[in-house]
Amino acid sequence: MRPIRVAVVGAGPAGIYAADILTREHEQAHVDVIERLPAPYGLVRYGVAPDHPRIKEIIKALRRVLDNERIRFFGNVDFGNDLKLDDLRRYYDAVIFATGAMADRALNIPGADLPQSYGAADFVSWYAGHPDVPRDWPLDAESVAVVGAGNVALDVARMLAKPADEQLVTEIADNVYQGLKANRAKIVHVFARRGPAHIKFSPMELRELSHSPSVDVFVTEEGFEIDDAGQAAISAHKGTKLVVDTLLKYLEAEPTGAPHQIRIHMMQNPVEILGEDGNVVAIRSERTEYNGDGTVRGTGEFTDTPVQAVYRAVGYLSSALPDVPFDDSNGVIPNDGGRVLDDGQQVPGVYVTGWVKRGPVGLIGHTKSDAKETIEHLLADLDSTPAPEAGGADAIVEHLEARGVEYTTEAGWALLDAHEMSLGEPHGRERIKVVPRDEMIRISRS
Repeated sequence: MRPIRVAVVGAGPAGIYAADILTREHEQAHVDVIERLPAPYGLVRYGVAPDHPRIKEIIKALRRVLDNERIRFFGNVDFGNDLKLDDLRRYYDAVIFATGAMADRALNIPGADLPQSYGAADFVSWYAGHPDVPRDWPLDAESVAVVGAGNVALDVARMLAKPADEQLVTEIADNVYQGLKANRAKIVHVFARRGPAHIKFSPMELRELSHSPSVDVFVTEEGFEIDDAGQAAISAHKGTKLVVDTLLKYLEAEPTGAPHQIRIHMMQNPVEILGEDGNVVAIRSERTEYNGDGTVRGTGEFTDTPVQAVYRAVGYLSSALPDVPFDDSNGVIPNDGGRVLDDGQQVPGVYVTGWVKRGPVGLIGHTKSDAKETIEHLLADLDSTPAPEAGGADAIVEHLEARGVEYTTEAGWALLDAHEMSLGEPHGRERIKVVPRDEMIRISRS
């Protein structure tokens, strides 16, 4: 195999796994991981609730990958502005896009555009300390609705119900702690269209709802329905059975008098967010019933639940990239097994992996097999892929410095990492996250 240089755009798990697999499979491959944010790890750092330390253990594995001497990290580099696709194709044998999904999928119901109707992805970015979102978040509602039946909906509900002081053992940023300290939410309603056997919660995340002594979790009896398809799923999948068993415990739970409540409503499809004088006052849901195959239909029976805010947790959505083909209807870069397609034809030397390849489904670990498929195709194409016009390790560095880009490196991330840990140490915490981008850059380049 000839020596190759490959650029990976996106430093989340998908991009880092791709770099790892490529350097394992090709002994002369060198990879530059290019990231828009000053720090690596993508949704592991900016899409996971601060009270999920077990999930964040994956950062340790990702860091070991970046320690590979054949892998370099370039942060604070904005693809499309600081670097264009033509630049990358000139400097590298191949380019892999792994930009993930950070935007909210639309909830197309009346009232979704009211000011107190929020995208869950935006809220997650705020409480995870993302540098590019506002520092404040309005938390004036005492009764809140969360629309969605996945783990993001659970995270949002838990963060809204759990007292801020219970987060002080985590890496929560100071501005987020202060915002949650002022949170007035007492009741959080979670709405799911289907029943317990078809809900997309993970067992661990569902159990974590009740870990706070300040939160009672209830499941409404109406809607706890299991059809034949659901019973088959329970019998076939241990995870489904664990979810149903946990929901059953919440159904049978007695109130403890906790000051906060999470109420899970199943077989309820939100159809309208109601407003008065331009503000959210309630959410209207339609009772659903099973069709017999696990899908549901509306019954025409509606319920209005008073709330003052709604969080839409109906899925993430990838964003289009400059000069890269994009399928707007499916929210992905069109591809064949990771080979990027333009009008059905393969774009030489351009590949994709992760959520922007297949859509925002699956857990973090699923991106490994996804990256492996993409790398296999990249390596199979090498003999027919033209060599870059301007090779060498210094080409990208010279390009960024000529444009005055304040890029960060793996060594810079180590400085920021150590700084965040030093902030947390006096308080007995692993770290306190630094939020402002300019401060992250200053520390990383010091």
